[in-house]
Amino acid sequence: MFGGLITRMATRELFRRYAATNLYHFTDRRNLRLIRELRGLFSRARLMERGIEIPAPGGNDWSHDADKNKGLDGYVHLCLRNNQPMEHVARKEGRIKDSIFLWIHPAVLEFEGVLFTPDVSNKAGVPSYPIEDAHKMIDLEVLCTRTDWNDPEVQKRLQQAEKCEILVPNEIPLELIRNLPND
Repeated sequence: MFGGLITRMATRELFRRYAATNLYHFTDRRNLRLIRELRGLFSRARLMERGIEIPAPGGNDWSHDADKNKGLDGYVHLCLRNNQPMEHVARKEGRIKDSIFLWIHPAVLEFEGVLFTPDVSNKAGVPSYPIEDAHKMIDLEVLCTRTDWNDPEVQKRLQQAEKCEILVPNEIPLELIRNLPND
């Protein structure tokens, strides 16, 4: 019991040390009204249980099936930077037309059952870890510090860190979304 609390504190301390003040969730602006109406972000499984259709889902059928097969459809997916390869793919494929990265308060790291993945979560062979273990794997140095962006090794580290995900079970309350516009 206390071991989990201590390592969650280590993860929170890592975020604090590197001044990582937000996590991020990308969505299409067409979804903002629903997010406000529901008073937060909900996992795909929760929305399906309630019979709620997402106006502009970021994932395609393949990614939804992969999430469900790995048991990840019960989580809200967050990224560590306001740049994520899957957002680019969703825009390129036309599922998202006007994307926005919502800023999520890192207090969600304290929720019970939060997971971390060191790559895109529904990719084959990518394991999920308890958030307590994330401080050992997150490259916040490359995400949060000024560095030589022309260095190929730094670019490689950044590209890998941008694929990482934080998975929050079920929902994120509206109060923890820091930049929800009124449009």
